[in-house]
Amino acid sequence: MRVPSVPWRPRTAARLSAVLAVLVLLVATGPAGAVPARAEPTAPTVTWAVQPANPLGPDGRRWVERTLDPGEVVTEHLAVRNFSDAPVVFSLQAADGYLTDKGRFNMLPSHQSSVDGGTWITVRDTVSVGAKSTRVVPFTIEAPADASPGDHPAGIAATVTSTGGTVAVESRVGFRVMLRASGTAVAALRIDDLTATHHRSWNPFAPGDLRIRYTAGNDGNVAVTGAGRATVRDLFGLLDTEGPAEVEELLPGGDRPAEAHVDGVWGWGRLTATVTLTPDILVGDPTDAEIRRTTATVTVWSIPWPQLALVLAVVVLVLAGRTVVRGRRRRLARLLAQARDEGRQESRTSA
Repeated sequence: MRVPSVPWRPRTAARLSAVLAVLVLLVATGPAGAVPARAEPTAPTVTWAVQPANPLGPDGRRWVERTLDPGEVVTEHLAVRNFSDAPVVFSLQAADGYLTDKGRFNMLPSHQSSVDGGTWITVRDTVSVGAKSTRVVPFTIEAPADASPGDHPAGIAATVTSTGGTVAVESRVGFRVMLRASGTAVAALRIDDLTATHHRSWNPFAPGDLRIRYTAGNDGNVAVTGAGRATVRDLFGLLDTEGPAEVEELLPGGDRPAEAHVDGVWGWGRLTATVTLTPDILVGDPTDAEIRRTTATVTVWSIPWPQLALVLAVVVLVLAGRTVVRGRRRRLARLLAQARDEGRQESRTSA
């Protein structure tokens, strides 16, 4: 049997072309997961340390302390220790130092320009340290000719910048460089925003405590801490209670919140709280320094509600007791009068 031939028509060719186009499009837009992706290599972990040193290596100091005359130039050293398994090129940088809100020492970030102690330090830009090796790098410190007396904190660090992803991350490890220009050291503290709050005990036979809050500022030219006393006068000055007051490290021009607690405060009316602080110099000999003590006072009022409630309860009990006693006396008087009347009546009847 012969199969009849099908004549080739332009309409049939157009349909076949459309089907082929659809098939090609489906193959071209197939699942992307069909082709395995190449894994990116993981960057090796870099671990390092930076510490003060002498020309031979680390010398055990935690930070560098130097006192310079205006215009004086000195040379110091730092050691960069690479604990990694591969050589690393570190960037070296010096910058002004400051204290964070938590009281930790830090350096200005690289995008901020230094204006004080950081500009005194000159160090090479980079250093290459081999795997499991240590390199000693010298750096110079030059005090400006017009350097003002006092502390000019700075820091120096070795930096590694990682560029994984779209954001560059800068990691720094360094140490503090405490620079002081010769001259008269002035240690002075300031007390601002002094407030006091009395926390009473609802036990009328137990005193409460007074919480004192304030802001301590460094008005001197050297880094200091502060120690002193917080005194509370109660019952219009008839009772005095004391407690310790302390301030952690403050750099020149810096400030930080502080507080003191005084226990054993009854809170009978007017309370006068006085905070007295004496600065303590952290670096150098304090014998030649000018020490300025500061004092601030605040007054608050506290109503002794537990004691007043106790007095009111006692008064109510006394009045109730007096009422009961008077009632018993009146009843006894009536009974005695009644007994006397009955006795007189019986006498009259017998007669």
